[in-house]
Parts: sequence; C-alpha cells; structure tokens
Amino acid sequence: MSVVKSGSDSDSDDGPAPADDLLYGVIRRLWPLHRTIVRAVERELEGTGMTAGEHALLDALRSQGPRTVPQLARTMGLDRQPVQRWVNHAAELGLVATAPNPAHRRSSLIELTAEGSELMRGIQESEAAELRRALSDLSAQEVSTTLRVLDRLGEEFRHLANGSRVAPEDPDNKDNHPE
Repeated sequence: MSVVKSGSDSDSDDGPAPADDLLYGVIRRLWPLHRTIVRAVERELEGTGMTAGEHALLDALRSQGPRTVPQLARTMGLDRQPVQRWVNHAAELGLVATAPNPAHRRSSLIELTAEGSELMRGIQESEAAELRRALSDLSAQEVSTTLRVLDRLGEEFRHLANGSRVAPEDPDNKDNHPE
C-alpha cells in the first residue's frame, strides 16, 4: 500500500472499493494529525525544557520500564542518534539516569529518575483529563477499533519500509499454493 494512489487493483472499472477510500482517508489524516499532536505536546511542555521527542522518550520509559538506547529507538521507530540526543538532554534535566545493564556491559539501561517519573505523571494526568473532556463522545469500542486499525496500518507500513512484505493470502485459494 502506498500513500500515493495509483488506481484500483480490482478487475472492475468502477474505481476503488469503498474500504480503499476509507483506508486512504486514514492515511491522509495521519501526517497532519501527527504534526498537530506534536504541536499540542510542545505547548503542554512549555516551561519544562523538554521537547515533544523527549516526552515520547519519557513516556516509553514510563510505560515499558528501563531500556537501552537501541531498544528505545526500535520501540519508537526511530534511528538511534536522535534518541541518544533526547536521552542526553533528559539526563541534563535530571529526568533520566543510566543504570548498569546485566544483559550487556557496554549498553547501559536508561531509566526515569524520581523527578522524571513525577513530571511525566503530572503531564499525563493533565493530558488524560483533557482527552476525557474533549473526546467524551467516543466509546471505548470506537477507540479500541481505532487502535486495531492503526496497529495494522503500522504493521503493513513497517513491512513495506523494510521490504519484507508478504503477499496476502488469496481468499479463494485457502492453501495459497500456485497451480
């Protein structure tokens, strides 16, 4: 699946299936949504000295526990270098610290400090209250479905990005064997 629409893969000349248009609608909204979220987070962080990237880093550490820089980079879908810069800056702010890694002597674990944990707790409580207020019209089922769709899109685009896309199964050929 590409973001640039090149036509329908169907045998019909009726154009793309309605689900195709809906999926492209989701994809077209993701870039501006991402940028809008970053701007909103940056506004929320005013006065903390943190960037939106550092917020994402601290959120990953808060939700997943101590990680190495390469593990954080993989989790965040980023290169190691920007994550290392965020770790360095967050350490300067006293929000993270390094700890020995029992699994790898040369790759330290990055963990939240008490100050980093308290800052993220406060930020996330504020964000959660705002989201509950602003998005109270969405049901848990709608949010759950959205997460499932975003996870699937992410999975597919990760495969496309690294060239590991596996052809989908043909529903008419359950064995998926060429004849």
